[in-house]
Amino acid sequence: QVQLVESGGGLVQAGGSLRLSCAASGTIFRINDMGWYRQAPGKQRELVAEIISGGSTNYADSVKGRFTISRGNAKNTVYLQMNSLKPEDTAIYYCRMRSVFVGESWGQGTQVTVSS
Repeated sequence: QVQLVESGGGLVQAGGSLRLSCAASGTIFRINDMGWYRQAPGKQRELVAEIISGGSTNYADSVKGRFTISRGNAKNTVYLQMNSLKPEDTAIYYCRMRSVFVGESWGQGTQVTVSS
């Protein structure tokens, strides 16, 4: 069984920064990719950023140039550095991991609130 635990959410003023962390634990054979999704009230969950096992990254257009995704040295951790935050970034942020044999795993989510 795999567990993902996110941390780092909170309340910040517009223009501020937050760093989200996600740590995966359990029986993990090979991680194919890790990423961050978010879901705002009344909206569908959307991809924010993802990092593939080879190191390549993808970002939503709305966060390019402001957010940076990275893997930790332990490789079972992923971070999301969020700068120049905007009120429209307010959402619950979820960590997702896809790995061999287990498939897709999700964290419980962490709230990010950006005040104007």
